[in-house]
Amino acid sequence: MTTDGSALPAPAAEDWGFPRSSAGTALLVEYAGARGVGAARALVGTGLTSGSLTALVRSGGEVTAAQELRVVRTLHRLLGEVGPEVGQRYDASTFGAFGYAMLSSRTVLDAISVALRLIDLSFAFAIPRASLVGDEVHVSVDGGGLPPDVRRLLVERDATAIVSVLEALVPGGVGARLTWMPDAATVVFGVDQLERPLPQRSAERLALAERMCTEVVDARRVRRGLAQDVRVLITQRLTDGAPMREVAAALAMGERTLRRRLLEEGVGYQELLDEVRSSLAMALLDGRVTMPVAEVARRLGYAESASFIRAFHRWTGRTPTEVSRA
Repeated sequence: MTTDGSALPAPAAEDWGFPRSSAGTALLVEYAGARGVGAARALVGTGLTSGSLTALVRSGGEVTAAQELRVVRTLHRLLGEVGPEVGQRYDASTFGAFGYAMLSSRTVLDAISVALRLIDLSFAFAIPRASLVGDEVHVSVDGGGLPPDVRRLLVERDATAIVSVLEALVPGGVGARLTWMPDAATVVFGVDQLERPLPQRSAERLALAERMCTEVVDARRVRRGLAQDVRVLITQRLTDGAPMREVAAALAMGERTLRRRLLEEGVGYQELLDEVRSSLAMALLDGRVTMPVAEVARRLGYAESASFIRAFHRWTGRTPTEVSRA
């Protein structure tokens, strides 16, 4: 085993601003409920309700980092420094296909490599970075770039979650221990643990999980910055047509400001709306089980099927019926 750190990849994300699965926000709301804080109170300021969050989780939908951060701030204000308690609630299964890919990996090293390559499928705010130091693996969890008011909570949550996931990978765990520092933590375990085989390893299941993960991250990485968040917020409001004023309000800005900011990134609001609608339309029409065109139109926020059919032809050069029959 080399000790220069080359065996461990750099994390795919440099900061925490990426969209994330709504399941992570649901876990926070569930924890809040267990501590006597109702869902409506936990979700204040997010633009989400208990019902809309449940619908997002069922559909595999996303939230913005700012929406999850708002829930974190509410928990901190009402419950204090609860990072370790929340972090203990995470395991690989919490992360869907991302966690499935880790569990299906051949060794602990492979699982860590998958996690770092797909870190923007996690719920992390303190982005972990792994290195080999002598006969130890050091996973640093640095909160230096996090908002000061919730920095401690997020570092403690993320570091504790990393330990929870690592220890569950192999029987008896990897012997991970946490070292705490101001605004940071380090997860340390022996380098000899990296080659331990995982009990659920499977090349076939790993390939399937990685394909699923790649589809998600490729779609996320098409856009960055504000445009990325706008796509997420459009998706959350799609059945109502995703009016620009509502998305702008969710971002605490006016329509003119949102339009200008998007133009600075080289994209318009209608272009993003069409991107979201066209990709979802293809997913709904091109799957093993398709749905009626009228239902697809409704889900995409069209008042009538004819408008959806015209738009779909503009996007693809085909009709919805031609795609669903292919």
